[in-house]
Amino acid sequence: MDARLQQRVQRYGWDRAASYYEQSWSRQLAPAQNLLMTMAELQPSERVLDIACGTGLVTFRAAEAVGAGGEVVGTDISEAMVEACRATATARGIANAHFERMEAEKLLLPDASFDVVLCALGMMYVTDFAGSIREIFRVTKPGGRAVSAVWGKRDRCGWSEIFSIVERRVQSDVCPMFFQLGTGDMQATLFASAGFTDVTSERITTILEYENGEEACVAAFAGGPVAMAYSRFDDATRESAHAEYLESIAPYKRGDGYAIPGEFVVTRGRRA
Repeated sequence: MDARLQQRVQRYGWDRAASYYEQSWSRQLAPAQNLLMTMAELQPSERVLDIACGTGLVTFRAAEAVGAGGEVVGTDISEAMVEACRATATARGIANAHFERMEAEKLLLPDASFDVVLCALGMMYVTDFAGSIREIFRVTKPGGRAVSAVWGKRDRCGWSEIFSIVERRVQSDVCPMFFQLGTGDMQATLFASAGFTDVTSERITTILEYENGEEACVAAFAGGPVAMAYSRFDDATRESAHAEYLESIAPYKRGDGYAIPGEFVVTRGRRA
């Protein structure tokens, strides 16, 4: 898929997902975000960049951690996500967090300008993994650090059939290499290749809990990366896609709800 086309799919897909994202994923992504924050070791007065910030689930935690003397810049490819963050910052009176629409592959930011760079479950969606991690290295100050969380191996993520289910109904080419960074030591290898030192990774398992099938389908189809393709489905196609997805996660049904296994990989590096 052409890189610019893939970026447009991501941009407008996440625009559509923005209103569903936090209610569908905040609880499920918390284990990865918690580990990322622990590994980041944010300190008061630091300047932090949060790439692919979404609705600010990590950004606002970082803003609290660095305090009034620090600053956090959140970037996302989706204008709707950025606007949601700005609205939240205004409503909460958070003055040390700022947000800009920006692509991870080309950060419009000065060299060596952040003490810490974070990317919480956004790197899987970029068109150039290696180039984006080089961009992270470029904007990290000497002595600074970067931390990125991604989903793990495909066979350890029980919801992974969502991509195939969508592809069978509409050609979308959404995230064709989605699970690559979570396989083996791929993300750590790219961190080292970009120039980071003291590179470490942690792999953790998790359970994604949904109260019922409707909640599971909203998260998978409307609140995630396939939202753009899903928006093109007619009612009959949506019904069949929901049925096939629920069949794919049937082994994880617990009463009326679902407990779907997942895996995260969190990698940290330091710029010497």
